[in-house]
Amino acid sequence: MSTVPALDPTHTALLVMDCQPAILALLPEGGDGEALIGRVEGAIADVRGNGGTIAYVRVGFTEADWDAIPATNKSFAPLAQHRVMHHEDPAAAIHERLTPQDGDILVRKIRYSGMSTTDLDQQLRERGITTLVVSGISTSGVVLSTVIDAADRDYQLYVLSDGVADPDTEVHNILLHQVFPSRAHIIDTAELHALLGAD
Repeated sequence: MSTVPALDPTHTALLVMDCQPAILALLPEGGDGEALIGRVEGAIADVRGNGGTIAYVRVGFTEADWDAIPATNKSFAPLAQHRVMHHEDPAAAIHERLTPQDGDILVRKIRYSGMSTTDLDQQLRERGITTLVVSGISTSGVVLSTVIDAADRDYQLYVLSDGVADPDTEVHNILLHQVFPSRAHIIDTAELHALLGAD
């Protein structure tokens, strides 16, 4: 803990990314997605309760979005082909336990990163946010892409080790232990509580 800088909630945003029923369903059986949602719910309460910002990122497509995805996009072309994750589909909604409140940031994306196809970076900067606490599904998708993107934009980063999950446990562990530490502080939700001075 001694090497992890304390958080100033007024300049901090918790990113809650891709916590949507359709994506939660991709986690392995026994991975206990509901427990993950519960931990994220607690982190939201801690950050919100200390005056921090909550920013929700979700993936969802319009007909025009699907039509614009080229066949060369290995990840997203199949989604367009099968017309999945329509932005109005209940399976693409934010999980009911994590419902945004007035004053929260809410963006809809059409690629992995929370920033590349949204105005998230602009909205964060307009609020004076310099520090991001990252949570979401999946570690190898939105979390990886957003951490790399946000690091390149010079945000101070924290990744919630128990607030992220991935269908592939091995990949999840490699990212948390070998890739993310060069860009972010790795903490869990209990450490977040303490760093916010929430006690």
